[in-house]
Amino acid sequence: MKTEKFNVGGMTCAACQANVTQCVSKIDGVGDVSVNLLAGSMTVSYDESRTDSDVISSAVCAIGYATESAEKSSAARPDGKKSRVADEWNRRTMAATAARKNLLWRWVSSLALLVPLMYIAMGHMLGLPLPLVFCETRFAPISALTQLLITLVIVIINKTFFIKGIPALVRRVPNMDSLVSVGSGAALLYGVFALYRMIYALGVSDVETVTHYSHQLYFESAAMILTLVTLGKYFEARSKAKTSDALGKLVDLAPKTANVIRDGHEVTISADSLTVGDVVIVRAGEAISADGEIIEGFGFVDQSAVSGESMPVEKRVGDKVVCATVNKNGIFKFRATGVGEDTTLAQIVRLVDEAGNTKAPISRLADKVSGIFVPIVIALSLVTALVWLVAGNGFEFALSSAISVLVISCPCALGLATPVAIMVATGKAAELGILVKSAAALEGLGRVDVVVLDKTGTITTGSPSVTDVVTFDGRPAGELLRDAAALESGSTHPLALAIINEAQKRGSELPTLSDFVSESGLGVRGVIGGCEYIAGNRRFFDEKNIEVTADASEQIERLAGEGKTPMLFAKDGALVGIIAAADKVREGSGESIALLREMGIKTVMLTGDNKLTAEAVRGAVGVDEVISDVLPADKEACISRLKADGHRVAMVGDGINDAPALVSADVGIAIGAGTDIAIDSADIVLMKSSLSDVVTAIRLSRATVRNIKMNLFWAFFYNILGIPVAAGVLYPFFAIRLSPMIGSAAMSASSVCVVTNALRLRTFRAREVAQKSIPSAEGEYTVNENCIMRKEDKKMKKTLKIDGMMCNHCRMHAEKALAAVEGVEAAVVTLEDATAVVTLACDVADEVLVKAVVDAGYEAKVI
Repeated sequence: MKTEKFNVGGMTCAACQANVTQCVSKIDGVGDVSVNLLAGSMTVSYDESRTDSDVISSAVCAIGYATESAEKSSAARPDGKKSRVADEWNRRTMAATAARKNLLWRWVSSLALLVPLMYIAMGHMLGLPLPLVFCETRFAPISALTQLLITLVIVIINKTFFIKGIPALVRRVPNMDSLVSVGSGAALLYGVFALYRMIYALGVSDVETVTHYSHQLYFESAAMILTLVTLGKYFEARSKAKTSDALGKLVDLAPKTANVIRDGHEVTISADSLTVGDVVIVRAGEAISADGEIIEGFGFVDQSAVSGESMPVEKRVGDKVVCATVNKNGIFKFRATGVGEDTTLAQIVRLVDEAGNTKAPISRLADKVSGIFVPIVIALSLVTALVWLVAGNGFEFALSSAISVLVISCPCALGLATPVAIMVATGKAAELGILVKSAAALEGLGRVDVVVLDKTGTITTGSPSVTDVVTFDGRPAGELLRDAAALESGSTHPLALAIINEAQKRGSELPTLSDFVSESGLGVRGVIGGCEYIAGNRRFFDEKNIEVTADASEQIERLAGEGKTPMLFAKDGALVGIIAAADKVREGSGESIALLREMGIKTVMLTGDNKLTAEAVRGAVGVDEVISDVLPADKEACISRLKADGHRVAMVGDGINDAPALVSADVGIAIGAGTDIAIDSADIVLMKSSLSDVVTAIRLSRATVRNIKMNLFWAFFYNILGIPVAAGVLYPFFAIRLSPMIGSAAMSASSVCVVTNALRLRTFRAREVAQKSIPSAEGEYTVNENCIMRKEDKKMKKTLKIDGMMCNHCRMHAEKALAAVEGVEAAVVTLEDATAVVTLACDVADEVLVKAVVDAGYEAKVI
């Protein structure tokens, strides 16, 4: 099956959307069809052996909508490269702007003509002065003809309603334009009929008939309907433009130029001209023009636009940088690894756009109603006219009531209820560093009652470090660490990397490894210096029938009870030592899990660690349930069990072994720093790699679903209430009825209200989570005879507020003054928010730091 996107022009309401969906769904070979009224687009999955894009386009064109494949319509860039996401966005923005300007021109022109028309038609009722030719009965045909001519000009200005509405009605696929054109057209034709009756009556001196029909022309109603609906469409278009503000801001983030090294010289080029491998220079205050890796220098990069992180992140040689982030301090060079459409920013824009074009399951009811709504309204209009005629209220009364039913019932609000909320919500999520891939995922997330969390890389940072080395055969701890690092050099597991990094820090030269074998979730084995080494967990050693002594068991329990992960090592079938590593719990993990509990959501932690280690982490972060000793292949089975128990499950993970579980869950959430496979398998991606964003995403989902339900309620309520009133149900009892003019105004107002309500989601704010972290085992070593243990890191940071800095020179001067203070390891001063973050190697009094800044010529205080 091939999935292709089409641009669809001419859709004006939910009925249009339903008509296009039904038309394409009937084509042989077409699978899934998703039509987006808001974006004017359609996504179709079809079997290429049975149909193609031309057949689909022709079918949609046949029912009156301009259609073409988005791939074919994408304009080629001047440099011959593929059209960018930004190019497509600019094309859509220009088209939307042109449409708004056209609507504004139509409304202003119509209003300018409507004022004199209303003056002529109704001035005598209000006691306004009128020329005799417009107020005396003998000149009534002149007044009527003048009104007709003015009305015809307004009809011509708004001819699009008739051009689209009448053919759709003839093809039996009526839409909003059909209702407007039939309503205003009926009023216009009746006015023409009245004009002829007046002329005839005047010819036979029937003054009474002339007087009667001079008050029943309805030209002003026809013109007023068109003018008010056009005004409503204009306000609707303006409101809809605001729904995609977030996407527009993302597109505008992309830098326009870049400073690159070409032939040994620095030159400024267009960012579009960058190629992979280019070396780019970024100075303080400049935006990064591509994804890449720093090869020289350092900087503090503000990533808030892409990931939502509030504080700049330090970047040094070897670190990755992302397009559209800003270097706040320092200067560095990076080698471009992703340019143009391959940058992280471009992928974010594409994901947000695609998510806005998808449909949420909650919209199905509105879609079903929209498909039959317009024909039902036309039938109700005819029934209304017939009932009032039979009741003897006269043709004019019946016609007025029928027209009111037509114009008040346009299903615009129904069609806008879901897509505007989805588009605003996905854009807002992107601003917060949360990428939602589909409307279904956004809706489904709010319904989850269980959140399953992978431990390593999700609850913890995924960067463990060695804390303990215990030997049992009398060898030095450093020797065991060296051999263990050689054995683990064939593995990419985080614990293996921790051992390798520790050996490298100690300057150990690793012996040669051969015959390496890895058994997923259990351990590894290989040959070093002619001896067979085995490393793994207790279960692996039991399977290999390697004896674990009582002393070793006691050490394992002690280390696991401290929240560390013990790894056993054996040489030639005998246990020789244990190396333990600890992983730092992510900041805010415990607080985020507590918030999930407050929201009525159960949390479950999956880990391959033994039960003691898992329980230690559980105690630190407060998850409701722990499933330990889980092999990678078993994670998906755990998700399936929870779903079988009737739970709606969200899975949060970051690794390759999490991919099956992410797919199996009702909603898969990938930590942004995780692997590409995990991100591709997930429905939602957290750019900041923070569990607090899981809370934010769920809250946003629930707010969006509430907003959609509210929109749908008011859209249905408006029609359920408005149609009977327009039909005159209240007239026999209270003499209350709606004129066509009031009906058209109410219809336009309903659409604007729905869009405005959806725009409230732009005010959504992420809940602040207290960032408390559990210290990792980092710092200096103490070395015992057979054991290496690490002391807790004692480094601290202080933040100062600095007043009086005017330029970058001031910033550097203040930074230099702080860095010169004894005990200060590093100082970073930011000019924009006038703050300094000082990293201390030992405790330094606040007064000392403040004095250093004051001596440099600025005011300061510790905050």
